[in-house]
Amino acid sequence: MTAANAPATGLPVSFEFFPPKTPEGAGKLRAVRQQLYALQPEFCSVTYGAGGSTQEGTFGTVQEILAEGVSAASHFSCIGATRQSVREELATLKTMGVKRLVALRGDLPSGYGIGGEFHYASDLVAFIRAETGRDFHIEVAAYPEVHPQAKSADADLQAFAAKVRAGADSAITQYFFNADAYERFVDDVRRMGLDVPVVPGIMPIMGSSQLMRFSDACGAEIPRWIRLRLQGFGDDMASIRAFGLDVVTSLCEQLRQRGVPGLHFYTMNQSATTLELCRRLGL
Repeated sequence: MTAANAPATGLPVSFEFFPPKTPEGAGKLRAVRQQLYALQPEFCSVTYGAGGSTQEGTFGTVQEILAEGVSAASHFSCIGATRQSVREELATLKTMGVKRLVALRGDLPSGYGIGGEFHYASDLVAFIRAETGRDFHIEVAAYPEVHPQAKSADADLQAFAAKVRAGADSAITQYFFNADAYERFVDDVRRMGLDVPVVPGIMPIMGSSQLMRFSDACGAEIPRWIRLRLQGFGDDMASIRAFGLDVVTSLCEQLRQRGVPGLHFYTMNQSATTLELCRRLGL
C-alpha cells in the first residue's frame, strides 16, 4: 500500500465484506458500501466460503463494487481446487477487471477430506504468478498470534515466508487486540529479509457473543480484561459498543504510531461502527 493512495487526512483504509445470501442482504450491503465509500478506500475485499461455496456470490459482489468505481479484491481459496479450475477462475476474474486477489488456502466444507491439487496458500500464489505474471496484486494472510493449525510459531513464520517468496505483494493480518503481537510479527518478518507491507486487520467490536465465537474459531486472542468487561455488560449493547469503540480506536492509534502501512476493516457488512472508528481517527 502506498501513501499516494491515502486520503489526505491519514492512512490508507480498505474494507472486507462477505457475499450476502438474500436479495434483502444484497440491498443492505449496497447501502453500506455507499456510506463507506466516503472514506475513499484503497480497495474492498469480498470473502469466499469454504470450498468455494460462495463463489457466485463473491464474484457477483466483486463485479458490483467494480461497477461502482472502486477497486475490488476477490478472496481466492485453493483447497479442493484443481489447476484447471483455478486457471478458469483466474480468467473469469481477469475478464471482470479484477486487479487484486487475496490468496488463501481456505477450508473445505465439513465432512470433506483434503482434496485438490493445492495444499498450501504458497502453492496457489506460485501458480497465480506462473499463470498470470504481474496481472494481479496478490495479498496473503498473516497471523500475528499464530495460525490456529500451525505446529509452532516458527512453523507459522516459515509458512508466511513461503507465501511471500512465492510472489505475494502484501499481507493482511487476522484481527487482534494486542498491538505488541503485530509489532513482534512484523519484526520477525523483517529479520527474515522480507519487506512486504503487512496491513493490520481491524475487527470493530459490535457485539460480545459473536466476537467470542469468531475469536475462539480463528485463534484471535481477546485479552482477559476485554473479555471480562464485555461479559460484565451482559446484553447492554450500547455499553458494549461504546467500550468497543474506545478499545479499537486506541488500538488503531497505537498501530498508527508504529507506522503501519494501512488499516483493513472487517466490516461484517455494517457501516456505523467502522465509520465512527474512522471519524475518531481522523480518516
